Amino acid sequence: MTDALSRLATTIAARKGADPDTSWTAKLLARGPEKCAEKFGEEAVEAIIEAVRGDRQKLASEAADVLYHLLVMLAARDVTLDDVLAELDRRDGTSGLAEKAARGTP
Repeated sequence: MTDALSRLATTIAARKGADPDTSWTAKLLARGPEKCAEKFGEEAVEAIIEAVRGDRQKLASEAADVLYHLLVMLAARDVTLDDVLAELDRRDGTSGLAEKAARGTP
């Protein structure tokens, strides 16, 4: 699974310096981290709607959009997929309840 995400993250990183007139990714990144975050939020809402509706194919499609826009948002703030994977590795074997308690998250 991470192979596809790694390839996508590599493509997004390569498009950071591309011409916004020729690359959707470059256009998003040129609009700044806030716009990238906004777009990620829009896609997340669309995925939620499809999850509630129950159409598996539409949900898979929206989830792919969410992953793409998450990686773009991360790239806008110079956070890499490897950074995220390292955090997941750090949490591996830790109860979600214990991890949340350590962060002070309700």
